[in-house]
Amino acid sequence: MNGGPSGFNNAPVTRAFIIASALFTVFFGIQGRSTKLGLSYLDIFGKLRIWKLIVSVFAFSSTPELLFGLYLLYYFRVFERQIGSNKYSVFILFSVIASLLFEVFALALLKDPAVNLVTSGPYGLIFASFVPFFFDIPVSTWFRVFGVRFSDKSFIYLAGLQLLLSSWKRSILPGICGILAGSLYRLNVFRIRKAKFPELVTSFFSRLSWPTTGSPPSAPTRSVVGNVPSYAGRQVEATQAVNQEPRVDHPSMGWG
Repeated sequence: MNGGPSGFNNAPVTRAFIIASALFTVFFGIQGRSTKLGLSYLDIFGKLRIWKLIVSVFAFSSTPELLFGLYLLYYFRVFERQIGSNKYSVFILFSVIASLLFEVFALALLKDPAVNLVTSGPYGLIFASFVPFFFDIPVSTWFRVFGVRFSDKSFIYLAGLQLLLSSWKRSILPGICGILAGSLYRLNVFRIRKAKFPELVTSFFSRLSWPTTGSPPSAPTRSVVGNVPSYAGRQVEATQAVNQEPRVDHPSMGWG
């Protein structure tokens, strides 16, 4: 399993989402309100605090949740590189909206008067991403620790399990809603996997993101001075370019 090149190359939407999540978490954390951003039955059906629906999508309620959540979001940038920023933006919007609807439905069904029954944070997007991660990312290596067999995907699952259980039932509920949202996307409900945003939307995220440094350009090949004519070097380079196979970082995903 390879997460691809480090950094946010070809992943401007992921970068913008991670920055927004970190800023929202720090902002409300400084004010001491991070633990009060979760959703409850009274917030939605009593006091109609609709603004909480928006804030709860980005801001985590604690530092451990922030660390594990941003790590998973950063890893799942592999999907944006695979399907493109446009379709990945659709995946984010669908996962967020669908998981929020499931959470509101669960709150209406449970009618639990407890405060902040659903913890805040982008649980919908994170756990929706585990659906294509499970089906489309193959295992590349296996290893054993104290006789227990693990794969290279186990670390991602363990990080997701830690995040899922971080606030017990307050985090389990949005995690399940995220998995349901990811399953609906995979089932291509409403043909959502064919949907695209106007290019203006994705180019907007690209302009918001500062440029990332890629691999340095290779030094130009100098011609050898001697009896060998200069076109021979060009012929050798052309032959190498033809024979060189393209490098594929990730397997083809079943998104489209």
